[in-house]
Amino acid sequence: MRQVLIGLLALPLLAMAAPQADYATQWPLRLESEDAGAYQVQLDASVYRQLQAADLGDLAVLNGEGAVLPVARLPVPAQPVQRASVPLFALPVPGRGAAEWQLITRADADGRLRQVEVRSEDGTPMPAADGAWLLDLGGIDASVVALELGWAPVTGMDLGYRLEASDNLEHWRPLPAHGRLIDLQRDGHRLLQRRIDLPGGTDAHYLRLLPEGRGGPVTLTGVDAVLALGPVPAPQWLELSPVDTEPAQRVFEYRLDGRFPVGQVDVAMPGNHAAEWRLESRDDADAPWRLRAGPWIAYRVGTAGGASRSAARVLDTAIRDRHWRLRSDAGVAGTPTLRLGYRPETVVFLARGPAPYRLVAGSARVQQQASPLPQLLAALRDQHGPDWQPARAELGESKTLAGAAALTPTRDWKTWMLWGVLGLGVLLVASLAVAVLRNPRNSST
Repeated sequence: MRQVLIGLLALPLLAMAAPQADYATQWPLRLESEDAGAYQVQLDASVYRQLQAADLGDLAVLNGEGAVLPVARLPVPAQPVQRASVPLFALPVPGRGAAEWQLITRADADGRLRQVEVRSEDGTPMPAADGAWLLDLGGIDASVVALELGWAPVTGMDLGYRLEASDNLEHWRPLPAHGRLIDLQRDGHRLLQRRIDLPGGTDAHYLRLLPEGRGGPVTLTGVDAVLALGPVPAPQWLELSPVDTEPAQRVFEYRLDGRFPVGQVDVAMPGNHAAEWRLESRDDADAPWRLRAGPWIAYRVGTAGGASRSAARVLDTAIRDRHWRLRSDAGVAGTPTLRLGYRPETVVFLARGPAPYRLVAGSARVQQQASPLPQLLAALRDQHGPDWQPARAELGESKTLAGAAALTPTRDWKTWMLWGVLGLGVLLVASLAVAVLRNPRNSST
């Protein structure tokens, strides 16, 4: 009886020791060092296309005995940035109106502008209330990759702006940067867009912010320059064609075939184009759509010196939804390609048990629990210094485990049966213990 009970109690443990049948695909891991203990491995597109859970709960590492080794994600390295407040001065809009005007500037010994006056040709001071602005970046030593603007309270604003750069206030060159400043409220919700991205950055001494169209001027209260202080890995791009389109060519739906951490979005169309877009996403076909970006203007204009195009939009957080939708208020000519950019993530695992180690992914049956690895990594960095990193491991060629069968949810009757057997075993042990306590003399013979 004793041996039978031990065997019954061990059944659930044996089931947990062979989880590979619950995963669709495996990747052998090549270790940089055999005795490092902790390893980091970067995921690739083939892994993301197998993952089913939005929180990557069906991602794990198995050792040579088939035991599960939990993994933890390392934070995606963000571009190191810094913000610096820059002086700004109101200007008339060049070419608007018949009057000619000139700038009278005063600067400190370091070349920073301290005063800017607008005067007509006869020297008469002119008001500068048409909505253009001059920014002095002379005190900044790093490349400026974006501008973040603040303004006085408004009842509603939606204004487009373009930028020009200069190093001497006389000769100006256009930048491939267009922005839209939005401050709208409706039904208790506020739509706010105050950032203008500068693709590739700029090292110009001065910038000129010019309104597009003839909307009312906005009173800026401050401008922060966003500075890039170091390199950041370029994103990888996925290009999606629409799977569904409204007859009016205003709404386009897309499907993403994996749990990619989408952090940037862009729209591409053939030839020259310009359209205003809103981007929405959802994870399930029955879930409501959620606004992820926009409204923004995506454009491409070919010139003799090449093509100028709008910058990609940066999302506030990484999105892993499978359903995406582009919306335009006006019909567009042509079919837009949705470009989704992501930076591959890195996961860490502790090497326990014998090699070889395998990364496994893709399951509708398992869900890994949160592990204490992040706290352990923090403790190791406290011990070895902030620059300490786990040893590297690389993904080998993928191989099929359970394949599509692991991606189909099944009734978990085996687990319930095993737990039922375990409960029965506990009851038998308890009954034997009660019998021994009631008749200790007979149990010792």
